[in-house]
Amino acid sequence: LKGKEVVFEVKVKDVKGPVDAPADDAFAERLGIENLEKLRELLKGNLEKEYAGASRFKLKRALLDQLDTKHDFPLPPKMVEAEFAAIWQQVQQDKEAGELPPEDAKKPEEKLREEYRKIAERRVRLGLVLAEIGRANNVQITEQELGEAMRTEAMKYGPQAQQVFDLFRQNANAQAQLRAPLFEDKVVDLIVEKAKVKDTKVSKEELMKDDELPEGYGDDEAPKPAKKATAKKKAD
Repeated sequence: LKGKEVVFEVKVKDVKGPVDAPADDAFAERLGIENLEKLRELLKGNLEKEYAGASRFKLKRALLDQLDTKHDFPLPPKMVEAEFAAIWQQVQQDKEAGELPPEDAKKPEEKLREEYRKIAERRVRLGLVLAEIGRANNVQITEQELGEAMRTEAMKYGPQAQQVFDLFRQNANAQAQLRAPLFEDKVVDLIVEKAKVKDTKVSKEELMKDDELPEGYGDDEAPKPAKKATAKKKAD
């Protein structure tokens, strides 16, 4: 019968569709929560954490934007080349895997190189500025803070958590990758404490909007010891 047209009959025994479940203790219990009040507290806490994280991310990104635009100095060519080489290697890997962003896939290579080199320069510039601010203010990362970061990152790998934690513990380069965003966050916190910050009320949609800003404005996700994250020109 392959490739041939056939006629057959079916009998519909039942038609089901989604229905609104009542928000009560029984509903909460089906989700593994003690009661409806506990469920509401859990949801409220999760939302507050999510919004606080989004607010912090936008503040950090705006701050790093200011640092980038207000500091103009010659950059060490070797540092820029090394940063660009790392970015471009990831771009090529994404291209081969068909994961290059559509807007980049349409651009000529020369244009892409120009754009990603600017990103490399931004990263180097911000790195040097933050390093100097941290040095001048004696910002340090304690072993306890590093250990907590190692455990937090390792937990993201589920069953492989212990293996990843051991990798961090035994690999100085992997520890350095975790130490860098910790240091950056401490310096940012220091600047925010000394700055005059104005609180602004915004809608949930505006707060959670994914602004299309160049990478390097404050992507503080710790690098993973496995596959590198896709090189992007947008802040995640």
